[in-house]
Amino acid sequence: MIHSSSSRPFQIGDMFGSQNENSDDTETVIDKEDNVFVMSNRKTKYPTLQLDLRLIKDLVVIIVSATAGGIIFSCLGQPVIVGYLLAGSLIGPGGLNLINEMVQVETFAQFGVVFLLFALGLEFSLPKLKVVGPVAVLGGVLQIALFMFLCGLTAALCGAKLSEGVFVGTFLSMSSTAVVSKFLVEKGITNALHGQVTIGTLILQDCAVGLLFALIPVLGGSSGIFGGMMSMGRLLLVLSIFVTVAYMMTWSFIPRFLKLMIQLSSQTNELYQLAAVAFCLLLAWCSDYLGLSLELGSFLAGVMISTTDFAHHTLEQVEAIRNLFAALFLASIGMLIHFKFLWNHVDILLAAVILVIIVKSIVITAVIKSFGYSIRTAFIVGLSLAQIGEFAFVLLSRASHHHLIGGKMYLLLLGTTALSLVTTPLIFKLIPVVTQLGILMRWFPSESGVQNEVCFLSSLLMVHL
Repeated sequence: MIHSSSSRPFQIGDMFGSQNENSDDTETVIDKEDNVFVMSNRKTKYPTLQLDLRLIKDLVVIIVSATAGGIIFSCLGQPVIVGYLLAGSLIGPGGLNLINEMVQVETFAQFGVVFLLFALGLEFSLPKLKVVGPVAVLGGVLQIALFMFLCGLTAALCGAKLSEGVFVGTFLSMSSTAVVSKFLVEKGITNALHGQVTIGTLILQDCAVGLLFALIPVLGGSSGIFGGMMSMGRLLLVLSIFVTVAYMMTWSFIPRFLKLMIQLSSQTNELYQLAAVAFCLLLAWCSDYLGLSLELGSFLAGVMISTTDFAHHTLEQVEAIRNLFAALFLASIGMLIHFKFLWNHVDILLAAVILVIIVKSIVITAVIKSFGYSIRTAFIVGLSLAQIGEFAFVLLSRASHHHLIGGKMYLLLLGTTALSLVTTPLIFKLIPVVTQLGILMRWFPSESGVQNEVCFLSSLLMVHL
C-alpha cells in the first residue's frame, strides 16, 4: 500500500525554504513485512521537468552506432544503409544488448518513415502518376491477390490452415517503402520510368495496409465475413473523403499558406521549416486518427506541396531532418535481427529469403509486363520490390495478437523479413549488372527500345494533360 503525508494550507512562508518542498508528497511503499520503501519518482507540489535518462542513453547509443556504421561502409564504398542496419543489429537485443527496451526507440524511429515519405511526396510528379496509375493501382492489387492465392493454395496442399496461408500471402506482398524509396532518391531515379512504377506500386501497398488490417480479424476468426467487409468498405469511404478534402486544400489553402510562410521567413528559414514539419505531422496524425496510416498521410502532405512552386524549397528545409530520422529508423529495423536465432536456423532462413526474392521478382515482373511495359522495366521493378517491407512487422504483430499464426511461424517470418531488408542494398547493387547482362544476352531490349517505350508513355502523358 502507498502512504503520503497530509497536505496543509499554503502560507507565505512556504515561498522560502524550499528544501522541504518535496517532503509533503513523498510516497512510500510498505510491504508485508513492514519494510518501508521510498518511491524514486516522487511527486512534487509544482510541475517540474523530468528526464527519461534511459531514452536519452538509447538514442545516443543508436545514433552514434549508426553514424559509425555509416562511416565504415561509406569508406568501403558500400551503401550506408547497410551500415545502419548492421549497427542496429549489433547494439540490439540480439547482439550486444546495449538497447533492450525498443518501444520508445521504435516510436522515435517511426518519424523516419514519416519524413521519408513526406520527402518522396515532394519529389513525386502527379502527371507522371496518372501515366503509371493503371499499373500501380490495378497491378498492385493484382500482385496482392496473386500472393494471397498462391500462399493459400500452398497451405491447402500442405495440410496447413487456409487462413494462415492467405495471411502469409498478404505478408509477402508488402515491400519496403522506406528502404526502396531511400535508394531511389540516392540514385536519383525517382523520375525514371521504372522508378515511377515502383513508387506508384509502393504507395498502393501503403494504401492497402488499412484494408489488410481489417482482413486479419476475419482470417483469425474473431470477426465475421460481414463485419470484415463492412470494415473494409468503411476504410475505403474514409480514404476517398480524406483524399478529396486534401485535393481541395491543395488548390485553395496550401499555396496561400506557404506563400505566407515564405514572407514571414524572409530573414531566416526557421519558421518555414517548422511549418513544413508541422504540416507533415498534422496530416499524418489525421490520417492515422481516421484509421488509415501515418505513412499515407505524410506522403499525401508531400504530394500536396509538390503541386506548388515551393516543393524544392520545402525539400531543402526538411532534408536534414529526413536523413537523421531515416538513419534512426533503419538502425531500429536492424535491432530486430537476432544473430543467435539466425545462426541456429540459418539454413531455413536463407532458403526462405532466396525463395521470397525469386518468387516476388517473378510475380511482380509478370504483372508489370502484362500492362505493356518492356521486360527490362518489369524486371527492374520486380527486383526493386523483391523484399518484405517494414509494414510486415506491424501486420505480423497484429496477426500474432489474433492467434492467426503460431510462435515458430512468427519467428520465421520475422527473421525472413529482417534478412530480406538486409539483402536489399545488395540487390540494388546487382540491378545494373544484371540489366547489362540481359542486354548483352538479348534478354532485354536495347537502350533504343527503352527510349521508344519512354516516348510512348510520354505521348500518353500528353493525352492525359
